Amino acid sequence: MEQLGNLGTEQRNPRSAHIDQLDTIKILNIINREDAGVADAVAAATPAVAVLLDRLADRVRRGGRLFYIGAGTSGRLGVLDASECPPTFGVSPELVQGIIAGGEAALSRATEASEDNPATGAADLAARGFQGGDTLVGIAASGRTPYVIGAIRAARELGALTAAVVCVEGSALAAEAEVAIAVPVGPEVVTGSTRMKAGTATKMVLNMISTGLMIRLGYTYGNLMVNVQPKNEKLVDRAKRIVAEATGFSPGEAAALFEAAGRDVKTAIVMGKLGMEREAAAALLAKKQGILAEVLHG
Repeated sequence: MEQLGNLGTEQRNPRSAHIDQLDTIKILNIINREDAGVADAVAAATPAVAVLLDRLADRVRRGGRLFYIGAGTSGRLGVLDASECPPTFGVSPELVQGIIAGGEAALSRATEASEDNPATGAADLAARGFQGGDTLVGIAASGRTPYVIGAIRAARELGALTAAVVCVEGSALAAEAEVAIAVPVGPEVVTGSTRMKAGTATKMVLNMISTGLMIRLGYTYGNLMVNVQPKNEKLVDRAKRIVAEATGFSPGEAAALFEAAGRDVKTAIVMGKLGMEREAAAALLAKKQGILAEVLHG
């Protein structure tokens, strides 16, 4: 395994070598310029993300689930992405899950010592009931975290699909996984602080994975978030606007339709587009597994 000090994310960045001697705006400009290159690094990795996504979607259609696992910042980002899927897309919390070394306590308090044991990664995966039909995405900016490597090895032994999201080239973690998504962002503004560019790159990749999966599963209609769960005032307002956009109804008509549909966005859209009553619209959606495009366009 490559020495930590040799990794690109651990090198000193010459562009920020004297950052502590600059005024505030110059400090921020350096950070901003470094961040600007992250999107290009992610763009170069999109073919690998696409390979993962096509295989992942097929597995989820057959009942599999998506798991993220990581330590420190990487683990927190995985948990964050997983936790955002239910309110955004109306899916079960079981469908996308995040596992972090050290458990829930590590979300708010650093417990980085827990990342050094590969057996713990495998054990934490087993404790969640991970199965061969599931998919595991191991996240490690350094590409060398033993906790994550142990989990990936355990997942492969079960016959699961495995992927690695790393921010360096030629890593041990990438070599263990079936699909390697490498986003080498180079030295950080603050040496070794991979919560910065590496963290941003990781969040962008995870956004692609989870959002791409939900689109492939039919949880959007065009680019509309039709599976949104309207559980607060902001989301109720968004739901009404989605109904109006999808049906072409006025805001007032869409709001009335939304209420008549029992505050279910997709039912309201089917009612409005096909002129159906609530029960018939809900039954048709159920027949098409809730995929709105299948209902409206066959």
